[in-house]
Amino acid sequence: MQSRRFFIGKVASGITGALAATNALGANERIRIGIIGPGDRGKEILREAVGCDNVECVGAADVYSKRLEEAGAIAPGAKTYRDYRGLLEDKSIDAVLIATPQHLHAEHFTAALDAGKHVYQEKTMAFTVQHAKKMRAAYQRAAKRVVQIGHQWTSTGQVADAASFLKPELMGKITAIHAHMYRNTPHGKPQWARPVYPDMTPENIVWKSFLGEAPQRPFDANRYINWRFFWDYSGGNVYENMCHQVAFWYKLLGLKIPKSVTMTAGLYLWKDGREVPDTMNVTMEQPEEILVSWDSSFGNDKLGLSEDVLGTDGTVSRGQQIRYAPQKVNRPQGNEMTGQTGTPPRAHMQNFFDCIRGAAEPNCPFELGYRVAIACRMAVESHRLQRTVRWDAEKEEIV
Repeated sequence: MQSRRFFIGKVASGITGALAATNALGANERIRIGIIGPGDRGKEILREAVGCDNVECVGAADVYSKRLEEAGAIAPGAKTYRDYRGLLEDKSIDAVLIATPQHLHAEHFTAALDAGKHVYQEKTMAFTVQHAKKMRAAYQRAAKRVVQIGHQWTSTGQVADAASFLKPELMGKITAIHAHMYRNTPHGKPQWARPVYPDMTPENIVWKSFLGEAPQRPFDANRYINWRFFWDYSGGNVYENMCHQVAFWYKLLGLKIPKSVTMTAGLYLWKDGREVPDTMNVTMEQPEEILVSWDSSFGNDKLGLSEDVLGTDGTVSRGQQIRYAPQKVNRPQGNEMTGQTGTPPRAHMQNFFDCIRGAAEPNCPFELGYRVAIACRMAVESHRLQRTVRWDAEKEEIV
């Protein structure tokens, strides 16, 4: 296994592999994009995309007619499709942004790559292990296409700062990472809850396409708009937020899929029909002899969002800022340091387009998204099975 010094050096210098530039566009060529799933998050990344130089959105696909109207307000003149396959048939489209519910990621990702498009795939990359493998096969078939996974923190200036702090001479032996993610909302306003509007009808929502491979059910507007509540379509807050925090440190430390994961959780706060928990604790045993823990709740925001990487010689703490503090017991002369590297606007999206033009490497490549997706699925399976689960690396299965 490569040394931590070598891996972090690669992250800091941006040398993460050879970019296949055969299909790269020229620096001044306009990139034509489409989007599949311009919902709340989809519209955010669409705005980021069209805010980048020399990028034009020419197509939008969604199962809900109102979403197509909203996408048109951001990208006037873009063609709209109720069936995403029509968008993929447009040979002029270079790249596709995918921001559909998690259970549909594999379907849309594989179809987009097979259609010859570069892909920006929103997190969490894959819903299940089976989906992850299917997506990997498509990625391998499309070796000359750029894939960026939407863990946008991997494009922040904190990556370079963290790489400078994580040197073995500053950290010693790292044995644990503690991460937290806490939120609160006013009484009567549950986290993620969205209203059901009168126009959410079978005429305006292509229900069969929304369900995809999920269990077939009669039309239910609440399940459509509040899909994050239900295991059929969502991995809950593990897939919404733990994934980002895990992805950042998996990238910096080169961590592999966990050996084992234990998740303890409950639905203690919001009794509104949701299935996914609102309070949870996840522990991941890494093969690198690092224990990663993450806890989260929607009922109190005191602890906020933070991570601490704990080494025998130092600590890296990340929140809105990133800091290093020496362990005086082993580095009595060590000094505290604060990260200073800024993050340009739209950094993650711009990185995606720079890769298409052959000028960069993906800051969150497929391989990173794959490892994070498996770790997240292991957490969900642990909770639902009410036991610790393990990763069989030879069979590539959760056991």
